[in-house]
Amino acid sequence: MKPELLTIHGKFQSLLKLTIALDRSPKRFGTDELLTHSEIHLIEIIGSNEGLSVTDIGKALGVTKGAVSQNLKKLEDKQYTDKSPDPENRSRSIVGLTAKGWTAYWAHKHWHETMDGGFAQYINDLSDDELSIIIAFLERTEDFLQRRIRSLE
Repeated sequence: MKPELLTIHGKFQSLLKLTIALDRSPKRFGTDELLTHSEIHLIEIIGSNEGLSVTDIGKALGVTKGAVSQNLKKLEDKQYTDKSPDPENRSRSIVGLTAKGWTAYWAHKHWHETMDGGFAQYINDLSDDELSIIIAFLERTEDFLQRRIRSLE
């Protein structure tokens, strides 16, 4: 086995552990309440994309409408989001941020801008070929993990 394969395996395991740790570390984003990773990223999607319905959010996240509704209910109870009728289609609702939601949205954006350590610039500076290699690697890794999960069912 090539030594580089061990390095890749080690880095991959480290990324998984760090991702799990971040997921489990709620933070305050300019408000008096802790927000989980999934809550703040739902707020980010809503704040960055005006006029989304629950179905639209589910499609963007690759999750069911029910999963989105559950998470939105938590955010509504905490007064971060609200729903209003779609003026073009009365059978659907548009999800929006409240003033408290916008506070969290902008604080989260600021956190990313100050905490990314130049990561966004690094990605922006990659060539198209380098990006293609990274995307292909991530897609194959995602496929591998999905197959692994299915094999456990």
